[in-house]
Amino acid sequence: MIERGLLVCTAGVLAALLLSGCAVNEQGDTPSDLAGTIDGSGASSQGSAQEVWVAGFQRANAGVSVNYDPVGSGAGRQAFLAGGADFAGSDTPLSEEELAGELPGCAPGSEAIDLPLYISPIAVVFSIAGVDELRLDAASLARIFSGEITRWDDAALVDLNPGVSLPAAEITAVHRSDDSGTTTNFTEYLHAVAPEAWPAEPSGTFPFRSGESALGNSGIVGAVDGGVGTIGYVDASKAGDLAIASILVGDEFVQPSAAGAAALVDLSPRLPGRGEHDIALEVDRTSTAQGVYPLVLISYLIACQEYGDANTGEIVRGYLEHIASPEGQAAAEEIAGSAPLAPGLLAEVQAAVASIR
Repeated sequence: MIERGLLVCTAGVLAALLLSGCAVNEQGDTPSDLAGTIDGSGASSQGSAQEVWVAGFQRANAGVSVNYDPVGSGAGRQAFLAGGADFAGSDTPLSEEELAGELPGCAPGSEAIDLPLYISPIAVVFSIAGVDELRLDAASLARIFSGEITRWDDAALVDLNPGVSLPAAEITAVHRSDDSGTTTNFTEYLHAVAPEAWPAEPSGTFPFRSGESALGNSGIVGAVDGGVGTIGYVDASKAGDLAIASILVGDEFVQPSAAGAAALVDLSPRLPGRGEHDIALEVDRTSTAQGVYPLVLISYLIACQEYGDANTGEIVRGYLEHIASPEGQAAAEEIAGSAPLAPGLLAEVQAAVASIR
């Protein structure tokens, strides 16, 4: 089971909510009959957004306690599938194999559903003495993280960065040490756009032994910030003051943005063969459409279609309704820098949430 001492909401986030004037719940003064505790775990990318969502939902539902442990996507899915968490956050949807297994927390015969509720670009962050701007394409990025390019003055990097004085120094590429949905999304992009440079199949566990590893988004930020000649990949909302590389999309170099991430998601169809309310998306990482940023993270909330305990189902449905509300999406955008769902996708997600029992 999840430890309940972590999780609810930091004073900093509460202060930010008050200062932002963000309406976390327009019905905060309406009495609620909900009572009980639900536990969730999963993607660290959702950490800041979950703090905001939990604060808003508990404010409107005084009898409810929501816990979220940002242990990483893989661990979160495992906890949910084992019945140790009532819901999970994951930067990848459940696999066909995971969907086919038993779900101890769900009602007999119930399916699990994936709900895309947190969208954010992935930023390639770096720390190079004297360098504030860096341009990379998918092939060079793949060769850096596979260990093929080991120096900043490599000819391939120099050619991409005219006018930039790249140092004659070693590269330290920092990847995630845990089973990470951010890694899955990152390697999906590399494999799709530069398959010759990155032949490894997409995976939540980093496939090469090169470079250094760090736990979670915060671990990579710390390693890149504290190192020299370092580079890593993180949810853009966690990048802080680190320098961020521009990625080649079509004929132009693009910085990560919420708008660019949302533009790609808008072009993404649902995965075939899923249930009516399972909204797993098929992302075209090779898209060069105007305005898209293809290195994007789509993070899901995973829940039972029907819970074994009716009260748990009612609370989970209420919590996800809050997250999928315009207020919940706006709060995450304000505090976590995520991209709100487009109206059409949001309506689909809201209908799926309403079906939870």
